[in-house]
Amino acid sequence: MRRVLAIALAALSGRLSAQVTHDPRVQTAIELAQSGRADSARAMVRQLLMTLPPQDSVFAEALYVQGGMLAPDAATAATSLQRVVVEYGTSAWADDALLRLAQLFEAQNDPGAAVQSVERLRRDYPDSPLLPRADFVGARAAFDLRDETRGCGYLRDAQAGAGDDVEFRNQVSFYSARCEPSTTVTPPPDSTARRGRFAVQVLAGKSAPQIDEMLTRLKGMGYTAHVVRDSTGYLKIRVGPYASRDAAQRTLALLKARVGGQPFVVEEP
Repeated sequence: MRRVLAIALAALSGRLSAQVTHDPRVQTAIELAQSGRADSARAMVRQLLMTLPPQDSVFAEALYVQGGMLAPDAATAATSLQRVVVEYGTSAWADDALLRLAQLFEAQNDPGAAVQSVERLRRDYPDSPLLPRADFVGARAAFDLRDETRGCGYLRDAQAGAGDDVEFRNQVSFYSARCEPSTTVTPPPDSTARRGRFAVQVLAGKSAPQIDEMLTRLKGMGYTAHVVRDSTGYLKIRVGPYASRDAAQRTLALLKARVGGQPFVVEEP
């Protein structure tokens, strides 16, 4: 669980440094945590939250840092961040708390909750500079839910707001490849005259990066590919559809030579 929390909140320090000012007491706790003294930092923030009146503007910041940087586990992090969103929705930390919640839910394999956090951020904070990052998280979560339309919409918005951040733009572009129309190398009428019943299964697995890499590779070679999730959670990449088994078999032979592995023909509903 600690590893999940670390992955979800790894980008926190960049956002903290982007804030205009910090209360000196909160800043001291941040520096303690960054120097490896997390227990002392937690104790300092707990004491601050115990002594500050809830209406103090620093309270929301301390609560955010407690959840976003110092929480010992994911459940504690989520509780503190949700308090920022619900109780301090007009603070400078509310949009950031929603982004962290989306990242946290994604790391916990809860894409539905991640999308809900992104949607709330988009609805309640339409001018937030964090929207492109949130849209990128939302796109990955939507793809996990097999909601390609929503995911591609998020990616378009993320791309539009990427600005001069080359690394982030490249990350978005990598995922955007699955949203661009492509054509199959198999000639008509089998692949284009009408929707077929046969496909070639190329890969099956549970690793989203592996699936995305293969989808991008197939698209680059001119194939039309789609992903099917079975009841056990496996993601299966299939090329097609084709109107006949013979057409799928011809593509199978090409894929064995170009991609390798053990592709095979399947009949789809």
